[in-house]
Amino acid sequence: MCTTTASNATAVSQPTGFHVPDSPFDDYLDLVEAARELGIHPQSLRRLIKQGRLGAHLFAGKYLIERDKLDMFKSNYDPRPGRKPIRRLL
Repeated sequence: MCTTTASNATAVSQPTGFHVPDSPFDDYLDLVEAARELGIHPQSLRRLIKQGRLGAHLFAGKYLIERDKLDMFKSNYDPRPGRKPIRRLL
């Protein structure tokens, strides 16, 4: 008869800084959550996705946006309506 106790079990250590998500969808936001983070209406965000300005995956009828891509988009996005002035380098 072979018995295993907690003291005999070896723990698997993970390198520091390594994040294992609990779910495969932890790194994604749905359309409503992403729109809330940007401060815009979900329909406006849907329009930006369809225009190709923000990448998203359509999964089971819902748009899923990667958190990293949303953060990059958010850093350059101006939610004010109307034409935006063009930034000049010089």
